[in-house]
Amino acid sequence: MIKVLLVDDHELVATGIESILNSKEDISVIGVTSCGEQALEMLEDISPDIILMDINMPGIGGVEACRRALLKFPDLKIIALSVHNDGSIPQQLLKLGALGFISKGSPVEEMVAAIHAVMEGKHYLCTEVANNLAFQSLPGANESPFLKLSQRESEVVNLILQGKSIKEMAELLMLSDKTVNTYRYRLYDKLNIKNDVELTRLAVKFNHLDNALI
Repeated sequence: MIKVLLVDDHELVATGIESILNSKEDISVIGVTSCGEQALEMLEDISPDIILMDINMPGIGGVEACRRALLKFPDLKIIALSVHNDGSIPQQLLKLGALGFISKGSPVEEMVAAIHAVMEGKHYLCTEVANNLAFQSLPGANESPFLKLSQRESEVVNLILQGKSIKEMAELLMLSDKTVNTYRYRLYDKLNIKNDVELTRLAVKFNHLDNALI
């Protein structure tokens, strides 16, 4: 039996996914939560084989939750769920260690196929994500500058685009205000921008904004 922890802040979506997966003979949803913080706490008490992790959630969000989960449980298998299939987020998550990335608009059987593939240690990308990553790798492709950023810098970018203050970012990322500011100006330098307004314009240009906003 494949044990799944489902993390999604949309109750109707979570209820639907839970019902579908529990109807399968070899899959059991052993836990459901609506935020990354609680998911990390639950990992201390339950031992899921796979986490289905929504990326766009309040609080620390799915990307940071994935990072923390894999840091503590390196063998954990994570499949990211999102309504957004482009931008730099899919590639960031794969670099982080997630094994799968599927769209919330994917057919039911594709989600089941992803769970089976990832359980076997394979990577699984829904068709839209696979195509987008393939196009990004073509010679001459207009690669997103956000891919230059480190994982922590990417997290700070996303929180800035969500309108979080330095204090709020520091609390969510468990860093000092000074450290958050250091990351902020470091990413400004990498992206060749001077302020948050230019950051937002750049995010819109490279279709990164939707991935960052809740």
